[in-house]
Amino acid sequence: MHTATLTTFIIYLIVLFILGIIAYRQTHNLADYMLGGRRLGSSVVGLSAGASDMSGWLLLGLPGALYANGLNQIWIAVGLIIGAYLNWLFVASRLRTETAALTIPEFLHNRFHSKLLRIISTLVIFLFFTFYVSSGLVSGAILFESSFGLNYTTALWMGTTVIIVYTFLGGFLAVSWTDVLQALLMLLALIIVPIVTLSQIGGWEAMTTTINNIDPTQLDVFKDMSLLSIISLMAWGLGYFGQPHILVRFMAIKSVQEMPKARRIGMSWMIISTAGAVLTGFIGIAYFADNPLDNSEKVFLTLSQVLFNPWVAGFLLAAILSAIMSTIDSQLLVSSSALTGDFYQAHLRPNANQTELVWVGRLSVIVVAIVALALAYNPDNTIMDLVGYAWAGFGSSFGPLIIFSLFWSRMTRNGALAGMIVGAVTVVVWERLTVFGIIPFSLYEMVPAFLFSSIVIVVVSLLETLGVQRRARARPR
Repeated sequence: MHTATLTTFIIYLIVLFILGIIAYRQTHNLADYMLGGRRLGSSVVGLSAGASDMSGWLLLGLPGALYANGLNQIWIAVGLIIGAYLNWLFVASRLRTETAALTIPEFLHNRFHSKLLRIISTLVIFLFFTFYVSSGLVSGAILFESSFGLNYTTALWMGTTVIIVYTFLGGFLAVSWTDVLQALLMLLALIIVPIVTLSQIGGWEAMTTTINNIDPTQLDVFKDMSLLSIISLMAWGLGYFGQPHILVRFMAIKSVQEMPKARRIGMSWMIISTAGAVLTGFIGIAYFADNPLDNSEKVFLTLSQVLFNPWVAGFLLAAILSAIMSTIDSQLLVSSSALTGDFYQAHLRPNANQTELVWVGRLSVIVVAIVALALAYNPDNTIMDLVGYAWAGFGSSFGPLIIFSLFWSRMTRNGALAGMIVGAVTVVVWERLTVFGIIPFSLYEMVPAFLFSSIVIVVVSLLETLGVQRRARARPR
């Protein structure tokens, strides 16, 4: 790697450490460590929510999908934008207004007065996020490996250490501040790369002519798309309602009056960044027409290396790592918060002082990271296949649960438990049935899982309420 690229990259890592130290000095109690003391401004909330959501998918996965398949993959981006907007519009303010909780499991406990619901939701968070973090560590290790010529194990430890240090020190403030920096890096990168690439190939008309000569169907947004296929791709947007690392951003804003501004900032960032990612992959088809890439997901990384001088390439490399790290740190912190507040404080040490809880939170970050590191040690480990369920798993188990708990007063504890379990189980079962050909059509498991979870919540809650009413009428006067 060129010295200039390495220098730029190291400067970026130093800035992350400095932000972690500053946040450490402002972290005094558990509320500070878990939610930044609920004093985050609209800009921080809007940008950090977007950065923690998108991860490496925005710079690697989405451009890769467009490069490999053409414009028909745009429906995923459309669904995500719609889902994110609806989440901001309906859930964000309501969640901030109606809860003083520090975590999603605590919110559910307060809403339904159920220790069992708190325990199960904590376990679901810990399980899914451990796999999520592990997947991110693998992505980061591969990036370090290919960029610096390191072996996989060394690259894995390097990436993990960087993330642990600033998350351990500064908690939610450090994660949110670094997410803002990472969001801005990602945004600039996704503006610069497609513009420069397009100019290199002679403009829009030259690009479309080249793609049309390669395969005209790649210009068609409806290529191989049925109505069910479009619904399946757009259904990714349903996942937003149940992602704990996004929902906690809403809980951390300093006032609900800040939410509309945060929504505008967050959605503007998302729309511009997603459009840049789509364009990068699409333009890449024309740029690499004479020398196609073996790995479609490296289209952004390859363009950044061949088109830019080493200083800019270092900045773009930092942007890719930002996309990966901004999600891992948020997931680490949510897992740590669940273990600290919803397990340690709630069940083991209810009278623990704030200093003790903050340090338990920090140690929990290390524990979760070590477990995830163990899973990531072998990048081909079959357990990593479960990572594919995580977005749908969270969206289906927590999504309907959060929506109904905020907007339907008749929802009961048993309805909440049943809905969460049915949502999570359906994701796994539906995917397996599709693989084995028992379900003869392809439909993203989020759709049936979200639907079944919602139905179960309503049915169980109404039956339980009806049973209570019947027993009340049966009592002797």
